[in-house]
Amino acid sequence: MAAETNTCQRELEVEIPAETVERETQRVTREFARQVRLPGFRPGKAPAELVRRRFWDDIKSEVLHHLIPVSLENAFKEQNLAPVGDPAIAELSFEPAKPLRFKATFEVLPEIRLGEYKDLEVEPARIELTEEDLERELEALRQRASTFEAVTDRASQDGDTVVASLLGVVTQPKDKRDPITLEDVHVEVAGEGTLEAFSDGLRGARAGEERQFSVAYPADYPEANLAGRAVAFTARVKEVKRRKLPELNDAFAEQVSDLKTLADLKAKLREGLERARGEREKQLTERRLLEALLARHDFPVPEALVERQLDQRLERQARTLLAQGIDPRRAPVDWGRLRREQRAGAVLDVKLRLLVERIAQAEKLEAAEEDITRELERLAREAGQNPQTLRARLTKEGGLGRIESAVRSEKVIEFLRSHARFTAPNRG
Repeated sequence: MAAETNTCQRELEVEIPAETVERETQRVTREFARQVRLPGFRPGKAPAELVRRRFWDDIKSEVLHHLIPVSLENAFKEQNLAPVGDPAIAELSFEPAKPLRFKATFEVLPEIRLGEYKDLEVEPARIELTEEDLERELEALRQRASTFEAVTDRASQDGDTVVASLLGVVTQPKDKRDPITLEDVHVEVAGEGTLEAFSDGLRGARAGEERQFSVAYPADYPEANLAGRAVAFTARVKEVKRRKLPELNDAFAEQVSDLKTLADLKAKLREGLERARGEREKQLTERRLLEALLARHDFPVPEALVERQLDQRLERQARTLLAQGIDPRRAPVDWGRLRREQRAGAVLDVKLRLLVERIAQAEKLEAAEEDITRELERLAREAGQNPQTLRARLTKEGGLGRIESAVRSEKVIEFLRSHARFTAPNRG
């Protein structure tokens, strides 16, 4: 019987009969005897007992590799358990002529008892557009259309990009390691995501200078060769660059769009802001709806799902860097800090997904084939792909289930909206 250590974690003690263990041991031993060569014996003719004694550790490993997964799968089926993630094996006892015993620790999905979810009270989100919003959009366009020019008349300052080659020596712990060498590293001084030690070390630098500084990497830093280590860097500054912004005029409008005047560009941007405002209001209202739903339901979530969600969040950020031509492994980003900061959000994501799935089950809300087809067509349009090609790829990669889950979630949200009480009329 699985013992509960908390509401998501279970412990299962498993015992495999000695006869089953011996039978599997004999099978593995025969396999070894056919393959190994021992002095004085022709291939495959060595006595089984001699093979067992000589290769016991390897034989034992093979026996465990086969028996533990099979016995766990049978135990899970018998007790109607669905583990989340891989079980941890402990207290393993494997002795000749005795049963094989071990303890498996694993997580399961929580039992969610639904409270009231059909009468959620929500205040619709309201977003006011201002001229400052339009100015920010124009400024973002200027940033994207900007160019970089070399800085020769001053030292680097916040906002500049320093291009340097780096030589790093691990100083803590004091073990023997090859130096870290990186060429043409781009560091935005005081940029978002830039490690403070890099900004401090390269602020005030000029092309041709050599700078030395130390960086203490957190223990959970994603690059294993840097995690938990202190590194003394020597940076040879190759270039300091500053961003050059274009002027806001009709020429700029023609440069960044198919419009002729700055006034036309502003009008088009304002229309886009209006559409985005409506969509954002809808998203925020849905978020409030889901927050109200969560407030009525409290349950734990498996740590394995939280870690998986964190991995997905950081992978999305890494893909964003790659899309910008930046290697995430070389970017001076404190991934450990980002992971810690996003943990609370990841827990909420997992809770919402489990809760939405539970409501879909209770209300029998399913993703029909036509719903999945429409969603695939929408995704294909956004990606500039053929819908059939996209479906084939997702089917091959096992990603079609994610589409089905997303469609089902949208149905649940629409169901919640249709049964909610809004405290004020929502625009649009």
